[in-house]
Amino acid sequence: MQSRNSLPGVASSVGASVLFATLYYYTSLLEPLDGQQIYGWRILLTAPCLALLLLGFGRWGEVRQIFARLAAEPRLWFALPLSSALVGLQLWLFMWAPINGHGLDVSLGYFLLPLTLVLTGRLVFGEAISRLQRLACVLAAVGVGNELLLASSLSWPVLAVALGYPCYFILRRKIGTANLGGLWLDLVISLPVAAAFAVGDSATLQQVIERPRLQLLIFGLGALSALALALMIIATRLNLALFGLLSYVEPVLLVVVALLLGESIAPDQWLTYGAIWAAIAVLVVEGVRALRRR
Repeated sequence: MQSRNSLPGVASSVGASVLFATLYYYTSLLEPLDGQQIYGWRILLTAPCLALLLLGFGRWGEVRQIFARLAAEPRLWFALPLSSALVGLQLWLFMWAPINGHGLDVSLGYFLLPLTLVLTGRLVFGEAISRLQRLACVLAAVGVGNELLLASSLSWPVLAVALGYPCYFILRRKIGTANLGGLWLDLVISLPVAAAFAVGDSATLQQVIERPRLQLLIFGLGALSALALALMIIATRLNLALFGLLSYVEPVLLVVVALLLGESIAPDQWLTYGAIWAAIAVLVVEGVRALRRR
């Protein structure tokens, strides 16, 4: 029964990874917007799109429940802005890094993230790890270890991704906001900052107003982002070990997008990608076994 219940979460995790990879490529279509402006428009449009999803799925009660708790739980007045800041940093970094010389740093952070999530699940929540998941961890560790040997140091974007997301997921579980309603509140709290980024430069804003095609692309950014984030939050209901290992799908797809955009993998990086792809193959085997047990 546990394997059956995890299947929607697995599908949501893979779907979110595909959509995030699509967003990674999508940003190349939004010239002349820079990373901060793209982040700003993404939040401004994702918040209402996610509200529509909440209403459509009949889950607006999640938002009402959190508001109802504010009077009885003063800690939420501090925890909710902190949660918003943690996820806001990740969403901003994802848009800012590739066009500011930190794309590889963020990619390395995403390669490290599943391992830090597995460790978080084991150490913080006492979650069990299956034999195949342990094998996948070992294979992934080989790949990440090779990447660390190639990197001269771990920059702040690497640590922001690898350590920031586990802190975000832990906080959401601890305060009981690990749902779509909680994510929507995170985005709403960050709207003033997003608006400042989106419309702060009058020259770029004028180009947005004068180019209908760019406006359509910006609206598409919001819709894709809302669906991707919704699927990711659904996937966080998995235990953190499985959720962490499935997170390897996203950086692999980002590599595919980078190759499509003209980048190439250096010869000494093939061990990194080969080991991580092998880890994903192990997870596929485990998924097939789970389906057969159904």
